[in-house]
Amino acid sequence: MKKIIVCVAIVVVIVSCNKTTDAKDFKTAYIDTNKLLEESTEAKDLKAKYEDIAGEKDSRLKVEVDKLEAEKNAFQANAQKNGQAWAQQKYGELQQREQQLQYAQQSVIQQLQGQHGAEMDTLVTKYKKVFKEYGKDKGYDYVFGTGESANVLYAKDQYDVTKDLIKLVNDKYKSEAKKEEKPAVKMVEAKK
Repeated sequence: MKKIIVCVAIVVVIVSCNKTTDAKDFKTAYIDTNKLLEESTEAKDLKAKYEDIAGEKDSRLKVEVDKLEAEKNAFQANAQKNGQAWAQQKYGELQQREQQLQYAQQSVIQQLQGQHGAEMDTLVTKYKKVFKEYGKDKGYDYVFGTGESANVLYAKDQYDVTKDLIKLVNDKYKSEAKKEEKPAVKMVEAKK
């Protein structure tokens, strides 16, 4: 039985070797995915959006941190005047508020990272569809990606289509933005 399986496997390998296509028949390209995400307008806008949100939330928390620091300074100045019992109670309250602020900061960071990650995943999925369309339209047999999870060990620069894809995704993003702006204008005109 084992001999039959081995013989069949050998026949399959021989037949498949006879049907191989010459490598010159393949048209390939690669995309530097890190560069694409650094230079695409939509990815830049997404990054800026979350930097703005983080800055706004950070400034709100900074106000609370500053209040707490002022209370700590006042506590140190008043600790001896008001006695040990008061100092212990007030110190406990200050520690509790400090912990609450730390938890709030961690919560904000986690929330923003989760939201940003989800939107980036959506963007990557969108770009994968663009890559597929691009590959079909240009007649490529393979389009490889380089970057953090690089799966190309070598490629000639002539096969790098990253600039084309950056332009393509930026143009699509701009056209989508224009489509979204038009209905808003109509709604404003309708309200008048």
